[in-house]
Amino acid sequence: MSEHLANTPAGAPLPGPRTLIFDLGAPESSCVLAPALDVPDIDLDVVLGGAGRNEAPRLPHVTELEIMRHYAHLAEMNFGVDSGFYPLGSCTMKYNPRVNEDACRLEGFAGLHPYQPLETLQGALALMHGLATALGEISGLPGVTLQPSAGAHGELAALMVFRAAHEAAGDARKRVIIPETAHGTNPATVTMCGYETVTVASDPNGLVDVEALKAALDTDVAAFMLTNPNTLGLFDPRILEITEAVHAVGAYAYCDGANLNAIMGVTRPGDLGFDALHINLHKTFSTPHGGGGPGAGPVCVNDHLARFLPGPLPVAFPDGTFGLDWPEESLGRVRSFYGNFGVLVRAYTYIRAIGASGVRDAAEQAVLSANYLKERLRDAFEVPYDRTCMHEFVLSGSRQKKANGVRTLDMAKRLLDHGFHPPTVYFPLLVDEAMMIEPTETEPLSALDAFAEALIAIAGEAGSDPDLVKGAPYTTPVRRLDEARAARTPDLRWRPPQA
Repeated sequence: MSEHLANTPAGAPLPGPRTLIFDLGAPESSCVLAPALDVPDIDLDVVLGGAGRNEAPRLPHVTELEIMRHYAHLAEMNFGVDSGFYPLGSCTMKYNPRVNEDACRLEGFAGLHPYQPLETLQGALALMHGLATALGEISGLPGVTLQPSAGAHGELAALMVFRAAHEAAGDARKRVIIPETAHGTNPATVTMCGYETVTVASDPNGLVDVEALKAALDTDVAAFMLTNPNTLGLFDPRILEITEAVHAVGAYAYCDGANLNAIMGVTRPGDLGFDALHINLHKTFSTPHGGGGPGAGPVCVNDHLARFLPGPLPVAFPDGTFGLDWPEESLGRVRSFYGNFGVLVRAYTYIRAIGASGVRDAAEQAVLSANYLKERLRDAFEVPYDRTCMHEFVLSGSRQKKANGVRTLDMAKRLLDHGFHPPTVYFPLLVDEAMMIEPTETEPLSALDAFAEALIAIAGEAGSDPDLVKGAPYTTPVRRLDEARAARTPDLRWRPPQA
C-alpha cells in the first residue's frame, strides 16, 4: 500500500474506516434515556396474541457521539461536487447554487398542494408562466410544456406530439432516424412511441453523414432526432442543410437538448430549423444530473405544433392573473398535476439570477474550459476528433492500451487515488477506449490544471509502471468492484453473523 500512496498527491481521499456501526459501542451504551413508564404495564404476548418477538432486535449500542461521528464519516466517504472536481461528460451543471435550494424551500412554494384553488396559487403559476416564457425565448420555440419529469420523458412527449401532428394530417408514419452518436435514451424513446429506429452513420469528422441521412429520408420518416452539439462535443456546421432535408420529406427535426448548455444564449435550436426540443432543467439550469432526481424535462415546440402539447399549460390573463389552459388539440396529460415543481423553482431562480447575459456567459465559459483542458491533455492521450470542441470533448486511451495493456477503466480508477471523480468512460461507443470529459463553466483554472496534471501523471504511470494503474484504486474505502454484479444484485442489508 505505501508505495502506491507515495504516488498519490496530497489531498487525495484517505482510506475510510471499515468499522460497522454494529461493531461500535458496548452493550451498555445507548443514545436514549427512556422515561419511566407512566401507563399501566401490559403483557405483550397476551395483547399481540403470540405475534410478539421471541428475542431482542439486533440494534447498535452506541452513544450519541459515536452515532454522530459514524454518520459524519459516512458523509465524508461520499464523493460529490462539494468535495472535488466532477468531470462526467454529458452530465452538465455539476454546480447547484445554494440560493436555488433556498428558493424552492420557501414556505409559499414548499407548502403548496396541487388541489388548492388556482386563486391561491398565483405566485406559483406566475413562476411557471415566467419559466415557460424564458425557455421559449432561449430555445426559439415558443410553445412550452413543463410537465415531463426528465429528459427521456420529454423525448417521449415530443415524439407523441409529432405523431399527433402527423395523424391529424392523415399521414401516419413508421420510422424515426437517429445518428450513430445518439444518446441511449433516443432509440428507447422511439421504440416506446411505436416507431422503428433507423440509425445513420457518422462521417469521418464525427458528425452526421448528411448524404447517408438524405438516402434514409422518405415519406415514411416521422422525425430525425439529433443532439447538437453531439456526444463528441462537436457542433454540426451543416445543421441548416440537415433540417431542410428533414422538412423536405415532411418529417420533423427534433433536438435532444442534453447539451443545450453549450449554445444557450449564443444560438437557438428554433433558429437552426428544429421543430421541437426537450430541456433537462436538472442539467442545464440547476440541480446536478446524476443525483437520482427528481428532474424536469420541459418540451419546447414551434407554433405549428403547440396545439398538440400535453397540458394543462400556465397562462397569463389580461387582468394580470394567472391560470391553466389546454392547447386546442392537446394529447392530454403526460404526468399528474403540474410537473416536478421544486425543480421548476430552481431553474427559474437560476435564470433570473444570472439573466440573459449570464446565460450566454455560462455557455461561453463551458466551451472555453473544455477546450483548455483538451489542449492541456492532447500530448498525453489520443484526440480522435481533433477540432475545436464545445462544452465537452472525448479522449481515447487506445495508445496506453496498445503500448502497455492499460485500459481507460484502469486510468479512471487511478484518478480516484489522485482525488478526482473519473470522467464518463466507454461512451460514445464509436471511440475506442473513450474518456468523455465535461468541466462545465464553474470550475476555477486551478481545478482544471490539477485535473490535467493528474491525468498526465497517470499516462506516465501507464508507461513506467502499468501494474500500478491496473491495480487502482488504492485509497478508496473499497477497491475495484464487480460493477455489473454490484448494479444488478446489490447487497445493502447488514445481517448478523451466524453463531
